[in-house]
Amino acid sequence: MKRKTMTFVLAGILGASLLAAGCGSTSASSEQSSADTSAAASSAETTEAASSEESAESTVAASSGDEAAATASSDLSGTVGTDGSTSMEKVISYLSESFMEEYPNVEVTYNPTGSSSGIQAATEGSTDLGLASRDLKDEEKDGLTQTTIAIDGIALIVNPDNKVSDLSIDQIKQIYTGQITNWKDVGGDDAEIVCIGREAGSGTRDGFETITDTKDQCKLSQELTSTGDVIQTVAGNPNAIGYASMADLNDTVKTLTVGGVACTEDTILDGSYKIQRNFNVITNDSKKLSPQAQAFFDYITSDQAADLIEKAGAVPVSKANK
Repeated sequence: MKRKTMTFVLAGILGASLLAAGCGSTSASSEQSSADTSAAASSAETTEAASSEESAESTVAASSGDEAAATASSDLSGTVGTDGSTSMEKVISYLSESFMEEYPNVEVTYNPTGSSSGIQAATEGSTDLGLASRDLKDEEKDGLTQTTIAIDGIALIVNPDNKVSDLSIDQIKQIYTGQITNWKDVGGDDAEIVCIGREAGSGTRDGFETITDTKDQCKLSQELTSTGDVIQTVAGNPNAIGYASMADLNDTVKTLTVGGVACTEDTILDGSYKIQRNFNVITNDSKKLSPQAQAFFDYITSDQAADLIEKAGAVPVSKANK
Protein backbone atom coordinates (compact mmCIF):
# COMPACT_ATOMS: atom_id res chain seq x y z
CA MET A 1 0.00 0.00 0.00
CA LYS A 2 2.82 2.37 1.00
CA ARG A 3 4.59 1.47 -2.28
CA LYS A 4 1.45 2.31 -4.25
CA THR A 5 1.05 5.68 -2.47
CA MET A 6 4.70 6.55 -3.09
CA THR A 7 4.26 5.75 -6.76
CA PHE A 8 1.30 8.11 -7.04
CA VAL A 9 3.25 10.87 -5.25
CA LEU A 10 6.25 10.45 -7.52
CA ALA A 11 3.95 10.44 -10.53
CA GLY A 12 2.32 13.65 -9.33
CA ILE A 13 5.65 15.34 -8.76
CA LEU A 14 6.82 14.28 -12.22
CA GLY A 15 3.59 15.54 -13.80
CA ALA A 16 3.88 18.86 -12.00
CA SER A 17 7.45 19.21 -13.15
CA LEU A 18 6.45 18.53 -16.74
CA LEU A 19 3.52 20.95 -16.51
CA ALA A 20 5.81 23.59 -15.06
CA ALA A 21 8.29 23.06 -17.86
CA GLY A 22 5.52 23.29 -20.43
CA CYS A 23 4.17 26.48 -18.88
CA GLY A 24 7.68 27.99 -18.94
CA SER A 25 8.07 27.22 -22.64
CA THR A 26 4.68 28.76 -23.45
CA SER A 27 5.53 31.86 -21.49
CA ALA A 28 8.90 32.21 -23.23
CA SER A 29 7.26 31.73 -26.61
CA SER A 30 4.63 34.36 -25.81
CA GLU A 31 7.27 36.78 -24.63
CA GLN A 32 9.28 36.19 -27.81
CA SER A 33 6.16 36.63 -29.96
CA SER A 34 5.33 39.82 -28.11
CA ALA A 35 8.87 41.08 -28.62
CA ASP A 36 8.73 40.25 -32.36
CA THR A 37 5.40 42.06 -32.70
CA SER A 38 6.77 45.11 -30.91
CA ALA A 39 9.87 45.09 -33.15
CA ALA A 40 7.72 44.85 -36.29
CA ALA A 41 5.49 47.68 -35.11
CA SER A 42 8.54 49.76 -34.30
CA SER A 43 10.02 49.04 -37.74
CA ALA A 44 6.74 49.95 -39.45
CA GLU A 45 6.58 53.18 -37.47
CA THR A 46 10.18 53.99 -38.43
CA THR A 47 9.49 53.26 -42.13
CA GLU A 48 6.31 55.32 -42.05
CA ALA A 49 8.11 58.17 -40.32
CA ALA A 50 10.94 58.04 -42.85
CA SER A 51 8.45 57.94 -45.73
CA SER A 52 6.53 60.87 -44.28
CA GLU A 53 9.75 62.81 -43.81
CA GLU A 54 10.86 62.09 -47.41
CA SER A 55 7.43 63.08 -48.69
CA ALA A 56 7.54 66.26 -46.65
CA GLU A 57 11.04 67.03 -47.91
CA SER A 58 9.93 66.37 -51.50
CA THR A 59 6.92 68.65 -51.07
CA VAL A 60 9.07 71.36 -49.55
CA ALA A 61 11.61 71.03 -52.39
CA ALA A 62 8.89 71.25 -55.04
CA SER A 63 7.31 74.13 -53.21
CA SER A 64 10.68 75.85 -52.99
CA GLY A 65 11.17 75.45 -56.75
CA ASP A 66 7.73 76.90 -57.46
CA GLU A 67 8.35 79.72 -55.02
CA ALA A 68 11.70 80.48 -56.67
CA ALA A 69 10.05 80.68 -60.10
CA ALA A 70 7.23 82.76 -58.68
CA THR A 71 9.73 85.03 -56.95
CA ALA A 72 11.65 85.52 -60.21
CA SER A 73 8.43 86.64 -61.88
CA SER A 74 7.18 88.69 -58.95
CA ASP A 75 10.51 90.50 -58.59
CA LEU A 76 10.05 92.00 -62.06
CA SER A 77 7.39 94.69 -62.17
CA GLY A 78 6.58 97.98 -63.85
CA THR A 79 5.87 99.15 -67.41
CA VAL A 80 7.68 98.70 -70.71
CA GLY A 81 6.86 101.27 -73.38
CA THR A 82 7.02 100.51 -77.12
CA ASP A 83 6.29 103.08 -79.83
CA GLY A 84 6.33 103.10 -83.61
CA SER A 85 5.47 100.95 -86.61
CA THR A 86 1.80 100.08 -87.11
CA SER A 87 2.89 97.15 -89.30
CA MET A 88 4.56 95.58 -86.27
CA GLU A 89 1.36 95.68 -84.20
CA LYS A 90 0.53 91.99 -84.57
CA VAL A 91 4.10 90.84 -83.92
CA ILE A 92 4.56 93.04 -80.85
CA SER A 93 1.13 92.00 -79.57
CA TYR A 94 2.00 88.28 -79.70
CA LEU A 95 5.35 88.91 -78.03
CA SER A 96 4.07 91.20 -75.29
CA GLU A 97 1.11 88.98 -74.39
CA SER A 98 3.37 85.95 -74.00
CA PHE A 99 5.91 87.96 -71.98
CA MET A 100 3.22 89.32 -69.64
CA GLU A 101 1.95 85.80 -68.98
CA GLU A 102 5.43 84.91 -67.76
CA TYR A 103 5.84 88.18 -65.86
CA PRO A 104 2.33 89.11 -64.63
CA ASN A 105 3.50 92.21 -62.77
CA VAL A 106 4.90 93.82 -65.93
CA GLU A 107 2.76 95.72 -68.43
CA VAL A 108 3.98 96.20 -72.00
CA THR A 109 2.33 99.14 -73.79
CA TYR A 110 2.26 99.83 -77.52
CA ASN A 111 1.77 103.21 -79.18
CA PRO A 112 1.14 102.82 -82.97
CA THR A 113 2.57 106.09 -84.24
CA GLY A 114 4.53 104.94 -87.31
CA SER A 115 8.18 104.04 -87.83
CA SER A 116 9.64 107.55 -87.99
CA SER A 117 7.77 108.57 -84.83
CA GLY A 118 9.00 105.43 -83.07
CA ILE A 119 12.60 106.24 -84.03
CA GLN A 120 12.11 109.80 -82.79
CA ALA A 121 10.66 108.55 -79.51
CA ALA A 122 13.70 106.32 -78.99
CA THR A 123 15.99 109.26 -79.79
CA GLU A 124 14.25 111.51 -77.25
CA GLY A 125 14.06 108.74 -74.63
CA SER A 126 10.29 109.03 -74.34
CA THR A 127 9.87 105.29 -74.93
CA ASP A 128 11.85 102.24 -73.90
CA LEU A 129 11.85 100.59 -77.33
CA GLY A 130 11.19 102.17 -80.69
CA LEU A 131 9.65 100.02 -83.43
CA ALA A 132 10.52 100.56 -87.09
CA SER A 133 9.50 98.59 -90.15
CA ARG A 134 12.39 100.10 -92.06
CA ASP A 135 16.13 100.38 -91.47
CA LEU A 136 17.65 103.45 -89.83
CA LYS A 137 18.77 106.13 -92.25
CA ASP A 138 22.36 107.38 -92.04
CA GLU A 139 21.30 110.59 -90.30
CA GLU A 140 19.35 108.59 -87.68
CA LYS A 141 22.09 106.15 -86.71
CA ASP A 142 24.02 108.40 -84.32
CA GLY A 143 23.26 107.28 -80.76
CA LEU A 144 20.76 104.59 -81.78
CA THR A 145 21.06 100.82 -82.26
CA GLN A 146 18.85 98.83 -84.62
CA THR A 147 18.11 95.20 -83.80
CA THR A 148 16.23 93.24 -86.48
CA ILE A 149 13.80 90.66 -85.06
CA ALA A 150 11.88 89.72 -88.22
CA ILE A 151 11.55 90.15 -91.97
CA ASP A 152 8.22 91.12 -93.49
CA GLY A 153 6.86 91.08 -97.00
CA ILE A 154 4.99 94.14 -98.29
CA ALA A 155 2.05 92.62 -100.13
CA LEU A 156 0.19 94.27 -103.02
CA ILE A 157 -3.52 93.98 -102.30
CA VAL A 158 -6.72 94.53 -104.29
CA ASN A 159 -10.41 93.97 -103.74
CA PRO A 160 -11.40 90.25 -104.02
CA ASP A 161 -13.61 91.10 -107.03
CA ASN A 162 -10.68 92.46 -109.03
CA LYS A 163 -9.75 90.21 -112.00
CA VAL A 164 -6.05 91.14 -111.87
CA SER A 165 -3.87 88.56 -110.11
CA ASP A 166 -0.29 89.53 -110.97
CA LEU A 167 1.70 92.71 -111.59
CA SER A 168 5.35 93.30 -112.39
CA ILE A 169 7.36 95.80 -110.36
CA ASP A 170 7.46 98.04 -113.42
CA GLN A 171 3.63 97.94 -113.72
CA ILE A 172 3.32 98.74 -110.01
CA LYS A 173 5.62 101.73 -110.51
CA GLN A 174 3.57 102.97 -113.47
CA ILE A 175 0.31 102.59 -111.55
CA TYR A 176 1.53 104.48 -108.48
CA THR A 177 3.18 107.27 -110.51
CA GLY A 178 0.06 107.80 -112.61
CA GLN A 179 1.32 106.40 -115.92
CA ILE A 180 -1.26 103.58 -115.83
CA THR A 181 -4.64 104.77 -114.60
CA ASN A 182 -7.10 102.13 -115.83
CA TRP A 183 -7.35 98.48 -114.76
CA LYS A 184 -7.99 97.37 -118.37
CA ASP A 185 -4.37 98.25 -119.19
CA VAL A 186 -3.14 95.49 -116.88
CA GLY A 187 -5.80 92.85 -117.62
CA GLY A 188 -8.64 94.09 -115.45
CA ASP A 189 -12.02 95.74 -116.00
CA ASP A 190 -12.46 99.13 -117.62
CA ALA A 191 -12.30 101.13 -114.40
CA GLU A 192 -10.14 103.88 -112.95
CA ILE A 193 -7.44 102.66 -110.56
CA VAL A 194 -7.70 104.06 -107.03
CA CYS A 195 -4.23 104.14 -105.41
CA ILE A 196 -4.14 103.78 -101.63
CA GLY A 197 -0.92 104.44 -99.74
CA ARG A 198 0.56 105.26 -96.35
CA GLU A 199 1.46 108.58 -94.80
CA ALA A 200 4.92 110.16 -94.93
CA GLY A 201 7.10 108.64 -92.20
CA SER A 202 5.57 105.18 -92.55
CA GLY A 203 8.10 102.36 -92.69
CA THR A 204 5.83 100.43 -95.03
CA ARG A 205 5.64 103.37 -97.42
CA ASP A 206 9.40 103.87 -97.26
CA GLY A 207 10.05 100.20 -98.03
CA PHE A 208 7.48 100.11 -100.83
CA GLU A 209 8.69 103.30 -102.53
CA THR A 210 12.38 102.38 -102.19
CA ILE A 211 11.95 98.96 -103.81
CA THR A 212 9.54 100.11 -106.56
CA ASP A 213 11.59 103.26 -107.23
CA THR A 214 8.62 105.54 -106.64
CA LYS A 215 9.94 107.72 -103.78
CA ASP A 216 8.34 111.17 -103.86
CA GLN A 217 6.54 110.28 -107.11
CA CYS A 218 3.40 108.49 -105.92
CA LYS A 219 0.02 109.93 -106.82
CA LEU A 220 -2.31 108.67 -104.13
CA SER A 221 -6.09 108.87 -103.97
CA GLN A 222 -5.86 108.35 -100.20
CA GLU A 223 -2.99 108.56 -97.71
CA LEU A 224 -3.77 106.50 -94.60
CA THR A 225 -2.05 106.26 -91.22
CA SER A 226 -2.13 102.53 -90.52
CA THR A 227 -1.88 99.15 -92.20
CA GLY A 228 -5.33 98.25 -90.91
CA ASP A 229 -6.87 101.32 -92.55
CA VAL A 230 -5.29 100.43 -95.91
CA ILE A 231 -6.65 96.87 -95.78
CA GLN A 232 -10.11 98.06 -94.76
CA THR A 233 -10.24 100.70 -97.52
CA VAL A 234 -9.12 98.31 -100.27
CA ALA A 235 -11.59 95.69 -99.05
CA GLY A 236 -14.40 98.18 -99.49
CA ASN A 237 -13.47 99.51 -102.95
CA PRO A 238 -13.48 97.18 -106.02
CA ASN A 239 -11.15 99.53 -107.94
CA ALA A 240 -8.58 100.12 -105.20
CA ILE A 241 -5.00 98.91 -104.90
CA GLY A 242 -2.84 99.19 -101.82
CA TYR A 243 0.18 97.75 -100.03
CA ALA A 244 0.25 96.18 -96.57
CA SER A 245 2.36 94.10 -94.25
CA MET A 246 2.16 90.36 -94.90
CA ALA A 247 1.78 89.93 -91.14
CA ASP A 248 -1.57 91.77 -91.20
CA LEU A 249 -3.25 90.22 -94.25
CA ASN A 250 -6.72 88.71 -94.00
CA ASP A 251 -9.31 87.27 -96.37
CA THR A 252 -11.10 90.60 -96.92
CA VAL A 253 -8.53 91.44 -99.63
CA LYS A 254 -6.77 89.58 -102.45
CA THR A 255 -2.99 89.42 -102.50
CA LEU A 256 -1.33 89.83 -105.89
CA THR A 257 1.75 87.96 -107.02
CA VAL A 258 4.62 90.24 -108.06
CA GLY A 259 6.41 89.09 -111.19
CA GLY A 260 4.73 85.70 -110.72
CA VAL A 261 6.03 85.31 -107.14
CA ALA A 262 3.67 85.06 -104.17
CA CYS A 263 4.40 86.84 -100.90
CA THR A 264 5.22 83.93 -98.56
CA GLU A 265 7.74 83.00 -95.91
CA ASP A 266 9.69 80.82 -98.34
CA THR A 267 9.91 83.47 -101.07
CA ILE A 268 10.99 86.07 -98.54
CA LEU A 269 13.71 83.78 -97.20
CA ASP A 270 15.05 82.92 -100.65
CA GLY A 271 14.78 86.53 -101.83
CA SER A 272 12.57 85.81 -104.82
CA TYR A 273 9.82 88.07 -103.47
CA LYS A 274 11.39 91.47 -103.90
CA ILE A 275 9.17 93.78 -101.88
CA GLN A 276 10.31 93.04 -98.35
CA ARG A 277 11.79 94.90 -95.38
CA ASN A 278 12.99 94.43 -91.79
CA PHE A 279 11.07 94.71 -88.53
CA ASN A 280 13.44 96.49 -86.15
CA VAL A 281 13.64 97.36 -82.47
CA ILE A 282 15.38 100.69 -81.84
CA THR A 283 17.24 101.42 -78.60
CA ASN A 284 18.97 104.57 -77.35
CA ASP A 285 22.66 103.95 -76.66
CA SER A 286 22.80 106.57 -73.91
CA LYS A 287 19.73 105.34 -72.03
CA LYS A 288 20.08 102.24 -69.88
CA LEU A 289 16.99 100.06 -70.09
CA SER A 290 15.04 99.39 -66.90
CA PRO A 291 15.19 95.78 -65.62
CA GLN A 292 11.74 95.04 -67.05
CA ALA A 293 12.52 96.68 -70.40
CA GLN A 294 15.82 94.78 -70.63
CA ALA A 295 14.01 91.52 -69.82
CA PHE A 296 11.45 92.22 -72.58
CA PHE A 297 14.20 93.12 -75.09
CA ASP A 298 16.05 89.89 -74.25
CA TYR A 299 12.80 87.95 -74.63
CA ILE A 300 11.85 89.29 -78.08
CA THR A 301 15.36 88.77 -79.44
CA SER A 302 15.67 85.20 -78.13
CA ASP A 303 15.04 81.91 -79.94
CA GLN A 304 11.93 81.55 -77.78
CA ALA A 305 10.35 84.45 -79.68
CA ALA A 306 10.74 82.85 -83.13
CA ASP A 307 7.56 80.74 -82.95
CA LEU A 308 5.52 83.73 -81.79
CA ILE A 309 6.85 85.93 -84.60
CA GLU A 310 5.97 83.21 -87.11
CA LYS A 311 2.45 82.87 -85.67
CA ALA A 312 2.06 86.62 -86.10
CA GLY A 313 2.73 86.23 -89.83
CA ALA A 314 6.29 87.51 -90.11
CA VAL A 315 9.55 85.64 -90.74
CA PRO A 316 11.85 85.33 -87.69
CA VAL A 317 15.27 86.74 -88.43
CA SER A 318 16.79 83.59 -86.92
CA LYS A 319 15.43 81.65 -89.92
CA ALA A 320 16.99 84.07 -92.36
CA ASN A 321 20.36 83.69 -90.66
CA LYS A 322 20.44 79.89 -90.99
